[in-house]
Amino acid sequence: MWLRVFLIVFVLLHCVFAAQNVQVSTPLGKILGTTLTTRLGKTIYAFRGIRYGKPPVNELRFKPPQPVDPWSGIYNATSDAPACPQPGITPVSEDCLFLNVYATKLPAGKNNPKRPVIIHLHPGGFYSVTSRSNWAGPQYFMDQDIVMVTLNYRLATLGFISVGKEAPGNNGLRDQVIAMKWVQKNIASFGGDPNSVTLYGYSAGAWSITLHMVSPMSRGLFHKAILGSGSALGHWPLPRHQLDLAKKQARIVGCPDDNATVVIDCLRKTPAEELGNSFFQFAEFGTDPILIWSPVIEEDFGQERFLPDHPIKLIKSGKFEQVPVIAGITKDEFAQRAFPILSNDSLLQQVNNDFERYAPLMFIYERGTSKSKEVSRSVRQFYLGVDPITNASLQNLENAYSDSIVGFPANRAVDLISTYSNKPVYYYLFTYQGRYSHFYLPDSNGTIPNGVAHHDDLIYLFYISPLFPFFNSSFPETKMVETLSSLWANFANTGDPTDCSLNENIGNIEWIPYDTTTKKYLEIGEKLTLKEKLFEDRYSFWRNLYPLSSNV
Repeated sequence: MWLRVFLIVFVLLHCVFAAQNVQVSTPLGKILGTTLTTRLGKTIYAFRGIRYGKPPVNELRFKPPQPVDPWSGIYNATSDAPACPQPGITPVSEDCLFLNVYATKLPAGKNNPKRPVIIHLHPGGFYSVTSRSNWAGPQYFMDQDIVMVTLNYRLATLGFISVGKEAPGNNGLRDQVIAMKWVQKNIASFGGDPNSVTLYGYSAGAWSITLHMVSPMSRGLFHKAILGSGSALGHWPLPRHQLDLAKKQARIVGCPDDNATVVIDCLRKTPAEELGNSFFQFAEFGTDPILIWSPVIEEDFGQERFLPDHPIKLIKSGKFEQVPVIAGITKDEFAQRAFPILSNDSLLQQVNNDFERYAPLMFIYERGTSKSKEVSRSVRQFYLGVDPITNASLQNLENAYSDSIVGFPANRAVDLISTYSNKPVYYYLFTYQGRYSHFYLPDSNGTIPNGVAHHDDLIYLFYISPLFPFFNSSFPETKMVETLSSLWANFANTGDPTDCSLNENIGNIEWIPYDTTTKKYLEIGEKLTLKEKLFEDRYSFWRNLYPLSSNV
């Protein structure tokens, strides 16, 4: 009897072990993965923590990334790698250039499924977030017939320091480029089609994609783009260096700030976690500005330049990758940033007494110029009027934050790309409000969402286990999981997000591409509804302040 039980247990354990381990052969070497399960019960072949770049440590800190070398033996990719250094997430390591690959059908013999590939570039303001599977779980997206790649890239000081020749900048974006090159060379081994790659970026990730569209380094590495709640094509100033920030970082960690060489030499010796954890010390007004370290327009020091000129100028001159694009926003975006201002008497008094000083920090435009003062006066009048800002100003202050940080830059992107590209541009507004959100009304005990906040659409594409429950079939939110993942997967497959022949979750709606005359957009809510002229009066205000005809 005991022998029989032992044999049964042994067989069961062997089957479980076999089901949890899978191996592929790539041009770089063999990789061992494991399995996960989708929301609908499909097996996901998960390869997590694959190194795509050499460790950017010691003498390679602040340097462009170097692609990984082939290996012998079997690479263990059965668990997540650390996140890049940042506040609030563990584990972290400066050695963080890793990616994850998820597939539900692998090549077998000579048969390769060659499914469309989606590369997800995570959000986080260029200072936070990660591709780890607890923060970007594939269990929802992988019910679609795609291959998914998520990746870490260097953040904040470690990824975007720019002081001149010693460190021209944009290394976090260069990390993304060599990850995209890794996909081109290796993704067929996971059943992916290197000739059908869609970049899906959110917030800082969407910023990144608009720059990949114009970067000569990214040419030919992707074929479609989804810009979620972000764009580098708005009014935000793009500097040519960030020496002032580098000197501030030096002072924060106790380094001298005499010149660029001294700063870089000292910061290269500072513990990476100390640099990552220091980020919030850069805030100047409450938690503003939301953007500290940013991409830069690179001066020519003889290096291969990721961004040689302003992206708007490059698009207007035709120097960009013309690919089908989806771009859009959530209904309330960064509205939540109004609450800390109105609830803090000191901050409220400062903004009321000196709006021209603090508005550029809040709404991210140039400072200390006559243009800045003109914009501040216009923003005050248009959104808030001349009376003191009070709690009664909440909705208008919410709109100002949402429009300036995300809404207008996204609107400018669809205007600009649809004008100069021969490929379709699909515009959307995400209005679905489930029971969960990245921001709840204060004093609601985490139960009442404040509209549809920035990042809220990601809840229905990725299982974010530290924050939200798993949406099984009993959750009403599953309908949006199916709808949104179907739209994005359809687009990755054919370039048409509402191709009804691919997926029954879409219905009969036709998503008409955007143009600057009709200005069609799709409202993604309880239903899919085609509408026109999203927030037209608000975005016209910003267009008049920053016309495309002006020099950039």
